[in-house]
Amino acid sequence: MYYAYILYSQKLNKYYVGSTNNIKRRIEEHNRGKTAFSKQGYPWALKYSEVFSTRNEAVKRELEIKNWKSRKYIEAIIGSRHPGI
Repeated sequence: MYYAYILYSQKLNKYYVGSTNNIKRRIEEHNRGKTAFSKQGYPWALKYSEVFSTRNEAVKRELEIKNWKSRKYIEAIIGSRHPGI
């Protein structure tokens, strides 16, 4: 299984959109500060995820969300369903 996900950093008041095949590991990596951006926003909280059968589908959804470049759109997605792992 593959996931498209949205994380939120209260510290930065920002969302992060990504995709992965192991969502628990990926959140741990964000919270360990694996990248300069995720290090700044610790702690990250999972706000939303979608499950896909292929990596291609998950990446496609990630890019679709990112291309909107809209906080309102992201918050509408989050409000539409509960996070699912």
